[in-house]
Amino acid sequence: MARIFDVIEYANEMNDEIVHRFPESGIGDYRIGSQVIVRESQSAVFFRDGNALDVFKAGRHTIATANIPKLIDFIGKAFNDRTPFPAEVYFVSMKEFATKKWGTPQPIIVRNPNMGLGVALLQGFGTYSFQVKDPQQFVTQIVGTTGTYRTSEIEERLRTMLLSKLQDVLGETGAKHSVPEMIGLTEEIGASVRVKAKEDFEAIGLVLKTFYVGNLKPSDKSAQELRDMGMLDMQTYTQLQAADAMRDAAQNEGGGAGLTAGIGAGMGIGNIMGQALQGGYQSGSAGGGGASAMADIMTPAEAAKVMKVTEDDIMAAIADGTLKAKKVGKAYRISKDNLEAFMNS
Repeated sequence: MARIFDVIEYANEMNDEIVHRFPESGIGDYRIGSQVIVRESQSAVFFRDGNALDVFKAGRHTIATANIPKLIDFIGKAFNDRTPFPAEVYFVSMKEFATKKWGTPQPIIVRNPNMGLGVALLQGFGTYSFQVKDPQQFVTQIVGTTGTYRTSEIEERLRTMLLSKLQDVLGETGAKHSVPEMIGLTEEIGASVRVKAKEDFEAIGLVLKTFYVGNLKPSDKSAQELRDMGMLDMQTYTQLQAADAMRDAAQNEGGGAGLTAGIGAGMGIGNIMGQALQGGYQSGSAGGGGASAMADIMTPAEAAKVMKVTEDDIMAAIADGTLKAKKVGKAYRISKDNLEAFMNS
């Protein structure tokens, strides 16, 4: 016969536990009149057959049909008050779980008009805290029949929710403020994330107490990584190649660190590329097409556009050697001089 509990309590401080099931496995055989002790920072949720019978707040409680009216549906009138019934009790910590950390595993793309490439990559980190608001809802939707549910088991889910809201907030803020201004608005950004995340947290029985942006800064992603992320159109990609050549020349001449290590908040290579692109667009619009609109370095597709042929025609010319091109990795790049020589041959 299963043990009959006279006193049901969980005296643990629950420092990293959100929920503790009693008993941890199997079903507890309780009897009418058993005492339930709920500590100041806890709530206790009674379940039977997947149904919540009641939620007890802090204090000493007696299991009886008077304070758990739904018990009568399970026990029946044919039994006396000492009849045991199978149920589980979930002790839920109601304290605030603070100083949980968040960070951006990948940089967030935001608009940065009139600076550099017109976009910037931001990375940030900080802390947040949460608390159980509805213990019955949290146990039902998240915990299930788990014996012990710790903060580490839900932190990844919460961080994903928060980063999604942060990305929305940065996008909205970027529409009104430049990146340097956004970096100074960390308190406002944190408050906006709390507002946006409120509904999602409440849907699983939680409340987001705090969300602090400890640091928000430009990413140190390089131009190459920027290309790999698919953030550059073909025109910008071509211009970046020229910037790379300038950087390499600077490194070879002076032995320095080059023009920049990354795009940052639109500084360094971003400003240089902004000027290069502006010059490229002006020369392209002034020429009206043909060779006057050619970039210094082109892809096969761009060369085909200049010559008004297909890209396959350009690749065939490269293959038979009539058009000189440089292979970089798996891609070909054609200089303006080589294309002009091919056109005049």
